[in-house]
Amino acid sequence: MPNHTGRRDGPMKLRLTVLCAKNVYKRDFFRLPDAFAKVVVDGSGQCHSTCTCKGTLDPKWNQHYDLFVGKNDSITISLWNHRKIHKKQGAGFLGCVRILSNAIQRLKDTGYQRLDLCKQSPDDNETVRGQIVISLMSRDRGAYSGSAVIDSRSICSPLPPADPNELPEGPAIETAGSSSGNITNHLVSTRSVHQARQRTNEEGGSKSSVRRQSSRFRNYQNRSTLHQTLDLPEGYEQRTTAQGQVYFLDTGTGLSTWHDPRLPRDLAIREEELGTLPHGWEARRTPSSRVYFVDHNNRTTQFTDPRLNAEIINRALTERKRGESSSPQAPRYQRDLVQKLKSIHAELQQLQPQTGHCRLEVSRENIFEESYRQIMKLKPKDLRKRLMIKFKSEEGLDYGGIAREWLYLLSHEMLNPYYGLFQYSRDDIYTLQINPDSGVNPDHLSYFHFVGRAIGMAVFHAHYIDGGFTMPFYKQLLGKPVSLDDMEGVDPDLHRSLCWMLENDITDIIQNNFAVDHDCFGQLTTSELKPNGKNIPVTMENKKEYVKLYVQWRFLRGIEPQFLALQKGFNELIPQHLLRPFDERELELIINGLGKIDVEDWQSNTRLKHCSVDSNIVKWFWKAVQSFDEEKRARLLQFVTGTSKVPLQGFKALQGSTGAAGPRLFTIHLVQDTNTDNLPKAHTCFNRIDFPPYESYEKFF
Repeated sequence: MPNHTGRRDGPMKLRLTVLCAKNVYKRDFFRLPDAFAKVVVDGSGQCHSTCTCKGTLDPKWNQHYDLFVGKNDSITISLWNHRKIHKKQGAGFLGCVRILSNAIQRLKDTGYQRLDLCKQSPDDNETVRGQIVISLMSRDRGAYSGSAVIDSRSICSPLPPADPNELPEGPAIETAGSSSGNITNHLVSTRSVHQARQRTNEEGGSKSSVRRQSSRFRNYQNRSTLHQTLDLPEGYEQRTTAQGQVYFLDTGTGLSTWHDPRLPRDLAIREEELGTLPHGWEARRTPSSRVYFVDHNNRTTQFTDPRLNAEIINRALTERKRGESSSPQAPRYQRDLVQKLKSIHAELQQLQPQTGHCRLEVSRENIFEESYRQIMKLKPKDLRKRLMIKFKSEEGLDYGGIAREWLYLLSHEMLNPYYGLFQYSRDDIYTLQINPDSGVNPDHLSYFHFVGRAIGMAVFHAHYIDGGFTMPFYKQLLGKPVSLDDMEGVDPDLHRSLCWMLENDITDIIQNNFAVDHDCFGQLTTSELKPNGKNIPVTMENKKEYVKLYVQWRFLRGIEPQFLALQKGFNELIPQHLLRPFDERELELIINGLGKIDVEDWQSNTRLKHCSVDSNIVKWFWKAVQSFDEEKRARLLQFVTGTSKVPLQGFKALQGSTGAAGPRLFTIHLVQDTNTDNLPKAHTCFNRIDFPPYESYEKFF
């Protein structure tokens, strides 16, 4: 490396950390950029590049570089798309930030800063959007000492997570002892702390800063002896931020949390056992209504209750275990999913406008086209308003039941292979996949956009779609890549053939090339898996590549525009980051609900009105249900509740009127003084079926 000290008049050594970028502008319709950052000290010859983050608008690097910067030097950080940089000069540019010499002095040793990306010059026509998060730290000897240098690992993990239960991102308003309040940023040094640090530097030391950090950590450790008595679960590490806040890192996944993994999140402790909060502490709530605690003395936040101690925790754990042993409990994976559902529904409630309704009036005979025209005219924020559905020529108020029935009928129409948007993946299993030949309808992309919105509305308003897709479809909706294992559930014969090809010697046995013949409206069409594929034979050396390309072709052949249109409509209602905690099977349950009806669960979670378990009507009802097959049970459930799907938690979680405080159980109502020649009447908003007092089972049935 050249001697910068000799070439420049007293350059300073800085460590530049490029953490991540946010909300980068998407230039390509079909592909996300492979973004990397380039760091240049203008005029010095120093140039560095980060690694490439593929297929994302929010790349994360967390890489640092030591730079020698003169007093008049500036630093330019530019963002590029690796896919485009080789095509022509200036191609692939996504934005840049130029930090002038005076700005370097202001940003130095102030923690992480979010800077807006700009154009290369004001005359550029290309759109630029987004921010980049960086930090500048002094590395010269005798400069600001250890307490001012922020460890990039400790800052990276506590950056605001997507989990709605995580601690609020700074700044937060501190109101202790002051009516006006001071702004405190939990990620970046505060003004008062920064001034205190400057005074410390002038005095030649940083003992008070170190003492403050150590006292915060000691206060955390002293809050509960649990932290000394129990080991962390395997794969977890306990760390502290530069401000002294304790957090926990899962080294296996790279995810961090403020919550101590040794404490169950749903541990219930009575308020009277805890007593009052210590002096200077305050309880607050996150947007998803989770309680957290603010320590005004040290200006930190945490989820752990400062009143907890080992005795209280151990007593609560003992009571919990005693209760678990005396009552049956759902499987662990199901409990976890229930907690995820509560979290996502709490987050979605924050996105719902508090006023107004999404009003749709459609006819049963033309429900697909009329719903399409009305939904595509509305903005996404209007679709998040409370649903009010009305069927033409029918009277009724929608308290949830009519909306469920509308989605049930609409899903039957829009997923019908007759319309050419979807097709069955196999003849013997009626799971759906996108039809690659849907382009026969010139407006097919607009219809897929509508389907995505309809599915998003069902999830947003806690309803279900009646119709299942292939598992690879849900993986793609989550942004996960498909693999050979996904082929087994879609086409078992093809899966066996490809596995055999990988496991055996195919020399002189398979004469395939990198091209596939398929039927398109009765015509045989050839698709190449790679350029000039029809002239490239499959051999032992390239068979793995052939299988990989074949699987991608099988799942993605001709459907990328359709899927992107559907995904766009879905994400207009359900932001993509809210789906990160779920896998593809959980997403299937969120969209489709449970398909199988458990009669015992149904019977044990049914409310009886004006009748009892010994009433003839009740006995006859369950006798009839037991005699039904799955299809008739589903039709009966759809008649009473508006949908044939059961929530993941079972019948105890059936939703009724949106004005109700909680779930509304399935209800059998015996209506006295009613003509027994009348048919049963259903109230889908309240999950209730009314029966006249029939004289016999034959008349009832």
